[in-house]
Amino acid sequence: MNKDINKIEHESSYLKAYEDIQLLKHDVMRPIRMELEVLKPELYLQYFKITETIVCFGSARIREEKAAKEHLAAAQKELAKNPQDKNLQNKVQEAEGLLSLSKYYDEARKFAEMVIKKAGKRFAVVTGGGPGIMEAANRGAFENDGISVGLNITLPHEQRPNDYISPNLAFLFHYFAIRKLHFVMRAQAFVVFPGGFGTFDELFEILTLIQTGKKSRIPVILVGKEFWNQVINVKALAKYGVITHQDKDALPIVETAQEAWDEITKFYSIK
Repeated sequence: MNKDINKIEHESSYLKAYEDIQLLKHDVMRPIRMELEVLKPELYLQYFKITETIVCFGSARIREEKAAKEHLAAAQKELAKNPQDKNLQNKVQEAEGLLSLSKYYDEARKFAEMVIKKAGKRFAVVTGGGPGIMEAANRGAFENDGISVGLNITLPHEQRPNDYISPNLAFLFHYFAIRKLHFVMRAQAFVVFPGGFGTFDELFEILTLIQTGKKSRIPVILVGKEFWNQVINVKALAKYGVITHQDKDALPIVETAQEAWDEITKFYSIK
């Protein structure tokens, strides 16, 4: 028996269907909820005339250098109290790694600033709306009077949108698939900074869509040479024939915000 049926006795039939929140929460209403997640952001983005975006991905854990140093110092202090604790050793190692990546917070912020200053109002900057690299890119756009969009999602952590999203352009999603749809629909470039599973998921989603022709070819740029060359061996993928050499060459790896912007200006002939 559909478990939704067992809930009915606790609800009221005498409500207009579109006003019945409990009804919308039933499993059988999932397609309606997904459609609403498509339509609500669409209405707002159309209202604000946002037609072209540059999307920035990257880790929510990457902090500014000062904060990263403080985080490492706190982890080292805890480890000093119990040097044999494996979990504390791991925390120190993780904090050291994040400190080494903290420079990309600044690069993401600089990159978004370039988008606004060099392309005017052409592009909105879009991120996942959370902390870390997402905050940095939103911040770079917001602080330079650009359009800054955040596509947040309900998670056990990272649910609060950062403080650098334009008014009425912070959205909250339940479904990853619909969130990805809005990342892709208006995107004219993807700029991907170091990140973890979520960043990889988003990166390979857009690469697959481009490779299969579901999305027209646009720049997809990886920022952070040492990081990306260690964690993804694109040359090996081409060597084994599971991607083409053209696919490999279409994924440039750069180090700075300027180099990332240069790739976009080259692609679109922006002066």
